[in-house]
Amino acid sequence: MTPTIAFLGALFRTNLKAVTSLRGSFLLSMTFMALNNATFFVFWWVLMARVGSLRGWALPDVELLFGVSAAGFGLMQAVCGGAVHLSRFVEEGALDPLLVQPQPTLPYVLGCRSQASGFGDLASGIAFVAHAGYLTWGRAPFVLVAVLASCVTFTATCITFFSLAFWLKRTHALSRQLVDVVITFSLYPEPIFGGALRLLLFTLLPAGLVSYLPTSLVRQPSWSVAACVLAATAAHLWLAARLFRRGLARYSSGSRFGTFG
Repeated sequence: MTPTIAFLGALFRTNLKAVTSLRGSFLLSMTFMALNNATFFVFWWVLMARVGSLRGWALPDVELLFGVSAAGFGLMQAVCGGAVHLSRFVEEGALDPLLVQPQPTLPYVLGCRSQASGFGDLASGIAFVAHAGYLTWGRAPFVLVAVLASCVTFTATCITFFSLAFWLKRTHALSRQLVDVVITFSLYPEPIFGGALRLLLFTLLPAGLVSYLPTSLVRQPSWSVAACVLAATAAHLWLAARLFRRGLARYSSGSRFGTFG
């Protein structure tokens, strides 16, 4: 386990150097992503200014929801950016170099890419949480747990959807759309949804695990709730990893040779 962790740390440092090598482009990507998030949040600012609250949710609560989701997705893009390329790796036979490596395949796939825009999401997400008034000393540990849980759940979701490529052809666009649907629902307050849709958002389209549960942890800090959030997150990741292993057993070599990472 320790050599694997050391390897992944070295892999992240290498990716970080690569993504920041063009500093101007890196900062521009970060800035535009942060501005994109701020622009989208203006909708909620205008709406909440008119209605005051939405089924018990005030503007700071929505801002917290937005921040946790953005920070979780951004951290996933920065650290596990390879997750969103998984289907392309499968379709193009690009997993071949990884299968002969001494390191576990899935962590290698996840850590082989880092997206500059993810750092913008992460920075703006933390800024939203702080501006909402929830980044206090007492709540800081729960904010950390919430963001990490959101990140891991986003990663598990990407593994699940992009692993469709093991069974179906040319699924990258479909998988990306499914991830976008989860992101979209994760930015809306939980009380808006009910019935079958609410069940869907806690199972097949896990927006509830991505943002609703982590946000509730920060709103009402409790270590028992934190344990539930972490348990749900771990279960989701375990299921995603199991699906990936089943798909990998079906993988056909693309006869590709070379370096990866």
